[in-house]
Amino acid sequence: MLKVGLTGGIGAGKSEVSRLLVSYGAVLIDADRIAREVVEPGTPGLAAVVEAFGPAVLAADGTLDRPGLGAIVFSDPDQLATLNRIVHPLVGARSAELEAAAGPDSVVIHDVPLLTENGLAALYDLVVVVDAAPETQLDRLVRLRGMTPQEAHARMAAQADRDRRLAVADLVIDNDGPLEDLEPQVRKVWAELVERAGR
Repeated sequence: MLKVGLTGGIGAGKSEVSRLLVSYGAVLIDADRIAREVVEPGTPGLAAVVEAFGPAVLAADGTLDRPGLGAIVFSDPDQLATLNRIVHPLVGARSAELEAAAGPDSVVIHDVPLLTENGLAALYDLVVVVDAAPETQLDRLVRLRGMTPQEAHARMAAQADRDRRLAVADLVIDNDGPLEDLEPQVRKVWAELVERAGR
C-alpha cells in the first residue's frame, strides 16, 4: 500500500485532482467528507461541538450550521483550535479504519486540507501538493463559491501559506491554468504513484 497525502490551499483545485486520481484507480480518503460525517446529528462529535460553542451553532433541523460555525472559527484562531481539538481525533480514527479496509496493493490518497498546518506530512509515504497562486485561489473562491473577498481572505489566512505547503511537497501539481492543463499533470503523477507502489 502506498499512502499519499494530498493537500493544497482552498480554491487550488484539490477536489478535481482527487476526482481524477479516483478515476485512475486510487482509493480516496477525504478528510473534509469525514469531518462532516463525524459531526452529523446524533454523533458524539456534534455533541462536543455544541458543548464547546453553544446551541447557536445548530440549524433549525438539528444539523450543524456550518456557515455560522465558520464565521466564529475563521476569525478567531483560539476558537479554530478548539474546533480542531474536537474534530481532528475523530477524523483520524475514521481515516485509519478506511485505510485498513483498502487492499494491500492500493494507492491510498488521503485528501487532507490542513496537512501542512497540522504537521502531518510524516504520516504519508509521500505528499502531493496542488498549487495555485493566491490570486487564482481568491478568484475561484469569489467567482465559483460565491464568497465575498473578505470571507475568501479569512479562509486563506487560516491556512498555511504557499511556501510552507510547497516545503512539504514530494510532488507538485500546478493548477494555476485552465482545467485542460490539469489532467495530463495528474495522469503523470498517477503513473509515478503506481510505480512507487510497485504495481
